Amino acid sequence: MEAKEIYARTERKFSGKVSGFQGDVIDPNFRVEAQAIVEVCRYLRDDPELNFETLSDLTGLDLPKENRLQVVYHLYSYSKRHQIVLKVDLPRDNPHVSTMEGVWKVANWLEREVFDLFGVIFEGHSDLRRILLPEDWVGYPLRKDYVEQEEYDGISTQRAPLVEKLLR
Repeated sequence: MEAKEIYARTERKFSGKVSGFQGDVIDPNFRVEAQAIVEVCRYLRDDPELNFETLSDLTGLDLPKENRLQVVYHLYSYSKRHQIVLKVDLPRDNPHVSTMEGVWKVANWLEREVFDLFGVIFEGHSDLRRILLPEDWVGYPLRKDYVEQEEYDGISTQRAPLVEKLLR
C-alpha cells in the first residue's frame, strides 16, 4: 500500500488527530497528536490491511527555533512490504508522551534512549531511566542548547587538541 493511502485511511479513522502528510520525501510521514499516538499505532498495527507489526526505530529531534521536540516513529510491515513515519510534536519545556511498550516491546529501549539524550518523558514506561549515560549525568546531550560539563566524576570531558582538530 502506498504511503498516501495509509495516511488517508488513518486520517479517516482519526479525523483531526493526524495531519500534515508529506509523501514526496524519502520517508513519507505524517503528524499525530500526542494524546492519540498509542491509539493510532494500535490501529496501524492491528488493521489487517496495514499490519505494521514492527517499530523499526524511534528517535527524537530538537527544533529549538520552533520551541519543540519531536518524537519520530518508523513503522514497517514485513507482510505488506510498506512503511510509514509518524511524528509527534512536544513542547521543549515539558515533553511528555505515552509509552509504546504496550504496542511494540522494542519501544522500551528506544524510548529510554530518547529519554536519555533528549529528555522526553514516556508516561507509563516500565523502566524509564538512562540507558547510555550515568544516572547522575546533567542535561540531555542531543538537545541543541546542551552545554557539556567540564568534568564528570573528577575526569575531564575536554578533548585533547588533536581530537578537536580531527572532529572539525
